[in-house]
Amino acid sequence: MDQSDGPERLADARRLLIVEDDRELRTMMERLLTGEGYHVDAVADGQAGLHRALVDRYDVMVIDRGLPAIDGLDLTRRLRGRGVATPVIILTAYGSVVDRVEGLDAGAEDYLVKPFDIDELLARLRALLRRHATLGETIRLGDGTVDLVRRVAHTADGTAIELSGRECALLRTLASRPGRVFNRDELRTTVFDTADSDTVVDTYVHYLRRKLGKTIVLTMRGHGYRIGVM
Repeated sequence: MDQSDGPERLADARRLLIVEDDRELRTMMERLLTGEGYHVDAVADGQAGLHRALVDRYDVMVIDRGLPAIDGLDLTRRLRGRGVATPVIILTAYGSVVDRVEGLDAGAEDYLVKPFDIDELLARLRALLRRHATLGETIRLGDGTVDLVRRVAHTADGTAIELSGRECALLRTLASRPGRVFNRDELRTTVFDTADSDTVVDTYVHYLRRKLGKTIVLTMRGHGYRIGVM
């Protein structure tokens, strides 16, 4: 694409996944977003969305909250729990503050209430892509970095340390709100959606400390964990 098209054509060649069970809305978004330069895949339920998001790499995802098979919030939590850091916009018919908070706490970056104006959706997509083009899918922890896509940490001396998807997901969740203390139950349901015991959180904190140092995750006795530094 010629650069004369201008900076607002940020969607060019970007891969986008739509997970929406309303056929008319899904078809409309797929057509319009393709026209905006996105490479679009569209599916009709949460199970199909989970499969596509795990096997393919996307730059951004638009996920309806009220999906069959797996609802949109649960889908977002599962993706975050598997180390998928792709930014998500949740679409919903519910617009209360509580609903928006639930969507953001599930791991979504943005929340758009139906019916919405397509120009607003396009603007929000551009904003997300600009933000993540700057931040990428790498988080900085002290003098080190963690590449959430390649699942590798680079320490200050240049050492590369391989991480698992769940280790990356735990780091991403903790680093998303520096200074905040996450309790074990919250981390279990957000990061380890299939686990039935909070001990899985302690286990993965131990793994991270063993690989990246004891101060990577701090224990707040009686409360939970928060991100530390490398």
